[in-house]
Amino acid sequence: MEDQKNLLLAVVLTGIVLLAWQYFFANPQLERQRQLAQPQQQTQQTQQAQPSAQPSASPQAGPGAPPQAGSSAAEVPQTREAALATSPRVRIDTPSLSGSIALIGGRIDDIALVRYRETVDPNSPPVQLFSPSGSPHPYYAEYGWTGAAGTTAKLPGPDTMWRQEGTGALSVDHPVTLVYDNGEGLQFRRTITVDDRYLFTIKDEVTNSGGASVTLYPYALISRHGTPPPGYGASHEGPIGVMGDKCLRQGSFSLYTECHEESYKTLQDKGAITFDVTNAWFGFADKYWAATLIPNTDARLRAKFSSGLIGQTRTYQADYLLDARTIAPGGTASAEGRLFAGAKEVATVNYYNEALGLNRFELLIDWGRFYFITQPMFWSIDHIYRYVGNFGVAILIITLIVKLLFLPLANKSYASMAKMKAVQPEMQAIRTRFADDKVKQQQAMMDLYRKEKINPVAGCWPMLIQVPVFFSLYKVLLVTIEMRHAPFFGWIRDLSSPDPTTVFNLFGLLPFDPTTLPMFGSFLHIGAWPLIMGVTMFLQMKLNPPPPDPAQQVVFNWMPVIFTFMMANFSAGLVIYWAWNNTLSVAQQSFIMHRHGAKIQLWDNLKALFVKKRTVER
Repeated sequence: MEDQKNLLLAVVLTGIVLLAWQYFFANPQLERQRQLAQPQQQTQQTQQAQPSAQPSASPQAGPGAPPQAGSSAAEVPQTREAALATSPRVRIDTPSLSGSIALIGGRIDDIALVRYRETVDPNSPPVQLFSPSGSPHPYYAEYGWTGAAGTTAKLPGPDTMWRQEGTGALSVDHPVTLVYDNGEGLQFRRTITVDDRYLFTIKDEVTNSGGASVTLYPYALISRHGTPPPGYGASHEGPIGVMGDKCLRQGSFSLYTECHEESYKTLQDKGAITFDVTNAWFGFADKYWAATLIPNTDARLRAKFSSGLIGQTRTYQADYLLDARTIAPGGTASAEGRLFAGAKEVATVNYYNEALGLNRFELLIDWGRFYFITQPMFWSIDHIYRYVGNFGVAILIITLIVKLLFLPLANKSYASMAKMKAVQPEMQAIRTRFADDKVKQQQAMMDLYRKEKINPVAGCWPMLIQVPVFFSLYKVLLVTIEMRHAPFFGWIRDLSSPDPTTVFNLFGLLPFDPTTLPMFGSFLHIGAWPLIMGVTMFLQMKLNPPPPDPAQQVVFNWMPVIFTFMMANFSAGLVIYWAWNNTLSVAQQSFIMHRHGAKIQLWDNLKALFVKKRTVER
């Protein structure tokens, strides 16, 4: 039966959606985990990452270089609190950030994102982005000066004690100025400002009161110690940036013709990647957070990503060197840069891109290859959310809007399916009449289609429409921080995470977690919403008459069960969307088929299941 072929094709297309997810997202994630599990100690790179107390105190090959990861003191792992206590600090206090700046080294190495919590519990600790050297996971930004080859001037380094001018915390309305005098005629001033979001502005100045000129190079760096745990695979996590007309990210589409695919693993393999560019920004991105260096857009940079070892710890660094500043006696030189350290909020990222005139800063968020669908999808959901106050409700509404937008096409599809049901007796007669001549059978079928104005593939259009919506919503739920910890109703407290319930402990009534069982526990995570999705898919398939082929009947009967297990570990928002879309499809198809006089098979097919079961029992 032709309508059964259409339905089977629709099921196949649905399977393609999930297989594509497995191929493009799940499999790359497993590969990343396999690569990161390989031995990380590469002795040929050890020299690149050894700590140096005074990066400019000894002659260097070339015009100076930013210091490599580490500090002059041997790094002994300790608690984060103990590491923070090793230096006097200037507190950071803004509506979005808390933390401190170390006076030893002048580093920004303690940042917490006060608007975001580690878990859905609002009383859980805030997300910690930066941590000082010596803590379990050092991650910090450093600005300073390095000398040309042969320079012997005493420059501030990781062990330099800076002095704060004045008192008070760094806040939106209160900049902080740090001062260091090297005792040899050079005075260094560092003025740090911060906005109400996540942007620091650092201005470094050097005054030369000595008797000879000195040539210095401004630098900035972000250093990260330890390889972060692998991400989910569908969102880029690792080195990121736009270097003039080049972009760096892992496996994602860019409008640029040259897009480098870089990851922590490729940095380990290459050791270093350098660029001589202007109009650049770069750093490291996590799923929801990022830290990037943002020099002035007209500044010429010698930028670099590098990786090395401190003992057994793998380090990663992003840094840049600006053009030399020659400071005559009595003169002053300055350099300015910015640091983004915070959450990858869509509105915030877009604001900085426009306000600062940055080079495609929106690429900080990995919208994926289908960004032209994903971005409008997020924009639509976000705007609806502002009115309804619930992202789950916004997803339901956008699904309904998509249904309405494609209503004419869906109406034609379902109307064509209804006509096919109405001519089933004629189609069966043609099959019987030309049972031994497939060519004439197909020709007679096509004549019937033309006569009745039937499109035999019309039933596939509703599923084809759903595929891009599914992918775009999947990406939005995965990469946008706005969806993180976004509640729906009842037990769904995070739309970006799977339904936390499971039928195998009666949705929490029994006091044990079946997902912790060895070997097959992961298969027992079947929550309430995946079950609802499976039921709606079952009803949608039963809306059509059963296929005559027994093998097809088995496939159709088990398909909802298979999809229920497959979708159980998807984000709850995606499962809710799928269940709601199925429900709307059932209602729409039933209404249109009724209007065209086609018999609705749903109740008969459901009744047939129970009748057949009772017959077997007898």
